[in-house]
Amino acid sequence: MREKKGQILLLEDDLALGGLISEVLQLSNFNVHWLVDGVKALEYLQNNLPDIIISDLMMPNMDGEELFVNIRKNNKFNTIPFIIITANMDDGVKYRQLENGVNDYIMKPFKSRELILKIKNLLVLRHNIEKKYKPDPFSKVTIKLSEKDFLLSVNEYILKNLKSKIDMEELATHLFISRSTLDKRIRKLANKNISQYVREFKLEYAIKLIDLGERNVQFLVDATGFNSFSYFSTSFKSYVGLSTRDYFKTL
Repeated sequence: MREKKGQILLLEDDLALGGLISEVLQLSNFNVHWLVDGVKALEYLQNNLPDIIISDLMMPNMDGEELFVNIRKNNKFNTIPFIIITANMDDGVKYRQLENGVNDYIMKPFKSRELILKIKNLLVLRHNIEKKYKPDPFSKVTIKLSEKDFLLSVNEYILKNLKSKIDMEELATHLFISRSTLDKRIRKLANKNISQYVREFKLEYAIKLIDLGERNVQFLVDATGFNSFSYFSTSFKSYVGLSTRDYFKTL
């Protein structure tokens, strides 16, 4: 039996179309869980974490737009790629979904190959991001007993709590040192205070996401745990010397 390439949550209330899409995806070696409305999807997501969500825009009980807004409120789901499918040709509707932060948009009727390629591209992007920032189990061995081991521990903690506001007291406790010692050691090793170190770590992570193809600024804000869009934008421009929009243009 071939290994499944990804877990897909499909939302489509048209039974004929939903069955067809589900069959096509399964024939393309994906594992598909098909539901007919957003309410059932929220119930499913309480105990399941798909690799990608594909949702019709117009559905009973809760439509695709409302579902997307609901799940993005939960940090657990805000890195799951989300594709909207619809027959609505209105540009205003399309742009609103993209402004909300959906990762892609596909119009009915569509070619099955178009959907498959878009799914694969988003899953590859997500895999590359996760691989880039997954801690190397051998990295501690190579720098054991060095000062870099301390920074590695700090970096691992920040990465694990990236989407949240980093509590410096908790970080210090995690490292078995005092808050003042934490700040002194960061100043010595990185020539900056701990708050600046954390902020710049988050910005470097955002830059890596951009370099890997991410262009949704709100997604970057959520993924790096900045408490507001404006604070992220101001910090990014101060650190990089360019606004996010201008930085996109350089790539």
